[in-house]
Amino acid sequence: MPERLIDYYKAIEESSHKMLEAARSRDWDEVVRHEGACAVLIEQLRYRSRVEELPPEQRREKTRIMQRILRNDAQIRCLAEPWLSQFEHLFEGQPQTMH
Repeated sequence: MPERLIDYYKAIEESSHKMLEAARSRDWDEVVRHEGACAVLIEQLRYRSRVEELPPEQRREKTRIMQRILRNDAQIRCLAEPWLSQFEHLFEGQPQTMH
């Protein structure tokens, strides 16, 4: 469990990297699993950031971490788009219902 606020950013980055590795391997179940872990960490980060502030020296590190997370996300999207297109084709012509 992360101890400092910056540790949450690092843990999210690590999880996003694992998502990217899983996407490269076309292991979409693993991508979803790590995506869930990211969601939990992000929620914990939101809570923790209400009571703790990043020191100035860690703000630059946070910016670099966020840039890497965004690059990972962009690569995951590129890898997932063909899969998503195939998935969408399965439902073409099917009546759409809302539950």
